[in-house]
Amino acid sequence: MDQPNRDDVVRSYYRIRKMLGWLGLALPVLLILGGWLSQQTVEPSISDYYHTLMRDAFVGTLTAIGLFLIAYPGHNPGRGEHVSDDLITTVAGIAAFGVAYFPNETRMQANLLGSITQQALGYKVAAAAHYFSAVLFLSALAALCLRKFARTAKPMRRRIYRACGWTILAMTVLVIVASWFKIRGPEGPQRIVNDWMLVLWFEAVAIWAFAVAWLVKGRVEERLTRPR
Repeated sequence: MDQPNRDDVVRSYYRIRKMLGWLGLALPVLLILGGWLSQQTVEPSISDYYHTLMRDAFVGTLTAIGLFLIAYPGHNPGRGEHVSDDLITTVAGIAAFGVAYFPNETRMQANLLGSITQQALGYKVAAAAHYFSAVLFLSALAALCLRKFARTAKPMRRRIYRACGWTILAMTVLVIVASWFKIRGPEGPQRIVNDWMLVLWFEAVAIWAFAVAWLVKGRVEERLTRPR
């Protein structure tokens, strides 16, 4: 590939990574601020915004993230690797669609109609698909940070990618534990999880870590196309 064409490809990678990063940074802020301004409330989790007036922002942003992830081709597997960037980002993109279009449990106070997936599969199956998609989405993003981005990065950026990857994994585990207490836990721990919005903040930190990794990676790609 000649240099101009190569630079065009790298710039395309940069634009996709930049958009993914900014969408990730914006999603929790958009939902929390939008929910507060429209209904003067903060939801217990990011997924709960599906059942509010912020549904369109929730579904739309996750759909955009999913599309960008699927469209991102990445690099071919390196020596000794068996999984490509493209496969991981495609899995993450499909999982993002699952999070968006399979809602979690419908709350009794929600005034919005149920989704098509809830009507077709039932509320419990749709909720199970939502949680499975969420774990798969975050796990794939962590794998990108730890196994792909960090592999060829310079030491400083490698530390950033690994910190982001481990943060995503840690927050994923905490989200699972906190969600269990939120739904099925004893009254005391359940109240703590809900009052402190622990699921919401664990999810937000995981998404922000994903966003930081993609913005840093995009910045690296941008530098490769600068005139020397």
